[in-house]
Amino acid sequence: MCILHTLFFLNKFVHLKTISRDMKKIILLLICIILVSCNTAAQEKKEKKEKKVYPVTKTKAEWKSTLTKEQYKVLREAGTERQWSSDYNSNHVEGVYVCAACETPLFKSEHKYESGSGWPSFDREIKGNVEFDVDYNLGYARTEEHCATCGGHLGHVFQDGPRETTGKRHCINGVALKFIPK
Repeated sequence: MCILHTLFFLNKFVHLKTISRDMKKIILLLICIILVSCNTAAQEKKEKKEKKVYPVTKTKAEWKSTLTKEQYKVLREAGTERQWSSDYNSNHVEGVYVCAACETPLFKSEHKYESGSGWPSFDREIKGNVEFDVDYNLGYARTEEHCATCGGHLGHVFQDGPRETTGKRHCINGVALKFIPK
């Protein structure tokens, strides 16, 4: 693509007939070097973050032996369960939702609401037990949620929740949770 743009530029702005073949090659080479060496913010690779060590840490093999295939995909690989697939969507029992990997309390049932999104939704987390990060996996910034104890991926938080409470919608994968009734 760089070469095509360069040739277009040369044809458009420089009379090719008046420049020698060697000079054309040099100009083409210089323009390609300049274009390739340009470094914009969009081209920069994200700096690798230091990998956080969580209080509950296991090897891949250990996680795979303790989690179901779908739980592993969501919690350890930041996957997403199929919409409307969680039994927790319609759960209205009092209790606490805990991390399916390490059983850290994450959300209270009193903060659960029907968002219509197809995933269990809460308007707030249990402070200190959920961590937030930004991911760009879909090409734009989203606030990702992790268990603060094991680092398991839970879902994302959005600013379209109930206005009368926090205004937040914690959209959580049901397979990342276990429910403990009161």
